[in-house]
Amino acid sequence: MEDRDLSSFVSEVRQAIQAKIPFPQGVYAVVGGASEALGQAQREILAYSIVAAVGIVLLLFIAFKNMRNTLLVLANLPFALVGGVLAALLSGGTLSVGSLVGFVTLFGITTRNSIMMISHFEHLVRHEGQIWGLQAAVRGASERLTPVLMTAIVTALGLLPLALGSGQPGKEIEGPMAIVILGGLVTSTALNLLVLPTLALRYGRFELASDRDV
Repeated sequence: MEDRDLSSFVSEVRQAIQAKIPFPQGVYAVVGGASEALGQAQREILAYSIVAAVGIVLLLFIAFKNMRNTLLVLANLPFALVGGVLAALLSGGTLSVGSLVGFVTLFGITTRNSIMMISHFEHLVRHEGQIWGLQAAVRGASERLTPVLMTAIVTALGLLPLALGSGQPGKEIEGPMAIVILGGLVTSTALNLLVLPTLALRYGRFELASDRDV
């Protein structure tokens, strides 16, 4: 199974066994070992990620008290997903435990960046009295340019050695994780600075504290 991902290999083995080996009634074959552990780990990561995502959405809604702005924060997740998926495909197209961990980490980083952007828009309107419009959106994006870029650059520099050595023994988890995060950082950072302010200008709701609906 050289240059093959474990999941597709196990699926092929199961199909071959079912097609070529007739089992008596009540007897069946079980593929265990690494494949079973991989499947269990993937299911646990997905389950815990869903629970965490629900909690994060609730906390964001409590913080912003505005469903539109909450959805704007979450709109940045597909930006990261695009780059992460492309990076995973270019590196072999396999979905491993490392890749799943990379996506979870990537979503956390990109959510932080979008929270910084949207919360700064709110700050400009609520505390500095700026009227929400094109000028406020451009100012908010330009003032958040440095922290967003610094987050992306520092993270990328830290993960680059892991990504470059992803094929080495002992880096079966860290390598795919780093590749997914790096790919997602490229698209999420660019789209966070360019597309998110445009979406906020069109769909965002930023008001003075006295006019804000609870």
